[in-house]
Amino acid sequence: MATGRMEFHADSIMQHANFCFVLPNDFIREEIIDPRHYDRPVKSLILLHGLTGTDTDWLYGGIAQELSKQYNLAVFMPTVGNSFYLDRGYPGGNFGTFIGEEFPAYIREVFGYCESRENTMIAGLSMGGFGAIHTALAFPDSFSACIALSSALVIHEIADTGKRQNSVMPAEMVRDIFGDPSKLPDSDKNPEKQYRCLQKAGRRIPGIYLAIGTEDSLYGANQEFRNFLTEAHADFFYEEGPGKHDWFFWNKYLPRGVEWALEASSK
Repeated sequence: MATGRMEFHADSIMQHANFCFVLPNDFIREEIIDPRHYDRPVKSLILLHGLTGTDTDWLYGGIAQELSKQYNLAVFMPTVGNSFYLDRGYPGGNFGTFIGEEFPAYIREVFGYCESRENTMIAGLSMGGFGAIHTALAFPDSFSACIALSSALVIHEIADTGKRQNSVMPAEMVRDIFGDPSKLPDSDKNPEKQYRCLQKAGRRIPGIYLAIGTEDSLYGANQEFRNFLTEAHADFFYEEGPGKHDWFFWNKYLPRGVEWALEASSK
């Protein structure tokens, strides 16, 4: 396995962006649970952190290395601060464009991965779960599937209250990231709005895997999004189970999401 940490200058956010990577090489065949994953080319996974997190989270708290080994995945983990992976609409603040366009292009140029939609997935936890959904829907020609764990699907809560209830985010920070709360439901920051627009345009839409713990404070919001996807006849898979907003849950369900996405992409 090759692991490392790099940085490069990203025009969309006008700064040097750090990212970690894990590449699936030099594994002993006997260590692989399902060798069939090595009978196909390497697939790419962009893996996103949550609020207050960094590019190292999935290496130190998560299972990025084991995931890479078992599923023959090149895993790339960027840092974007507490941006919710959204564009602010000005040069230097376009974190959505960075994740959905500039970062995959850099990986393609330097590493040779993320070379096609069919071979590229995106995943994340909490804020990164929201980011995975939003980015996949904003750039549907870049990703075949997204895997969203304990997703911070807070758009309607913010629109209703002007802030996130019981949140570590100050109201000023919420407004800076999301803008005018009253305009959120009909904006392109709302994944439901994004999905409807893609449907209306007849675009290809990435498959969506959702997982949430039943003791998670975001449980209700994830159920609401599941209901929306059901009504929209979306290609998605929803799972829930005992769990809180923690690494025990995320490390258990990320492989399940990867397996669903790989199977879906093979059909």
